[in-house]
Formats: sequence, C-alpha cells, structure tokens
Amino acid sequence: MADLSEYNIVISPVGNVDNEIIKPISKEIVKVFGFRTDVITLLDDLDFALDVSRNQYHSTRILEKLDSLAPPDAVKIIALTDVDLFIPILTYVYGEAQLGGRACIISTNRLNDGIGSISPGSYHFRLAKEAIHELGHTFKLRHCQDHTCIMHYCRSIDDVDMKSDQLCRYCTVLLEDEKNRLRENNRQ
Repeated sequence: MADLSEYNIVISPVGNVDNEIIKPISKEIVKVFGFRTDVITLLDDLDFALDVSRNQYHSTRILEKLDSLAPPDAVKIIALTDVDLFIPILTYVYGEAQLGGRACIISTNRLNDGIGSISPGSYHFRLAKEAIHELGHTFKLRHCQDHTCIMHYCRSIDDVDMKSDQLCRYCTVLLEDEKNRLRENNRQ
C-alpha cells in the first residue's frame, strides 16, 4: 500500500482562537486519524460568510472557501474559530463538514457553554471530540446510532460531554476503509 506520510491535516485558526486549544486538538487528530498536523492560517477573517440578519456565520460558505485554499499536501483541513456558526435549516451548529470532502470547521462559540464549571482540560477534551467528529465526516463517516461513539449526533452541550472520544467498532472499520481508499488513490 502507498504511504500517506507526506500528507497532513491542516489546522487553520481563524479570528480570536486561543492557541492553547490547538495542541490538544492536534494530539487527538494524530491519535485517531494517523496523519501529522500542520497549523496554517488560510483565512484572515470570515466576514464574507456573515449573515447580518442572523448575526451568525454561514459555515457552508466557509467550507467552500477553505477547500479552495487547501495546500497540495493537505488531505483534510479543519478550521477553528470563535464565531457563531449556522446552516439555514438549524439555529446554530457546533461545526460542519463536507461529507467525504476536504474541509470542516468547529467553533468555540457555543462549545464554551459552562466552561466556568469545568476544568480547562475538560474544555479542551470537548473541543477535540468535536474536531474529531467533524473530521470523521470528511472521511465519509455519518452520524452513528451508538450514543457513545464520537460520531453520534449531539443536540446539546451535555450530549457532547457525555459521548466518548472513541469511534465505535463499526465507524473504526469505515474509517480504515476510507484511509485504504486514499492510499490506493495515492498510488495511482
């Protein structure tokens, strides 16, 4: 099988992102997906995605822009931001991903709910879980019925905190299949 070691997952902070969150997210990305990470700022601001009537940022528009700015060695990109994200059919989202695509994003905006009552480590763990969840979608993983799987859909911050940081057995197999497909495509 071809090696994917020359490829990486880009972590792209946008706006007022605390640098303290990048290292724990990067560590989990490497652990789950096996790709090295690089921190590269691809967007200076997200004003192009602001919906003034909602005072929120349309995450799908951000994903399209991120994808167009991807470095050639980036197998996936995850943007980290502090702005409030939405998609038209939902009031807000913690993040969004291109299913089977290259780009995803998470926001600390609503993931920081209740951080005064939890430790910084717990907050970083929460962010890392959502980063892994959104990156999982870029590897074609869908929402999982197993409520402990990291790919389980979360309706509230309590749901995020309750789910584990692990893929279930089924999602692990699907991820490995997708990584094998990437290796095969890399060979050609």
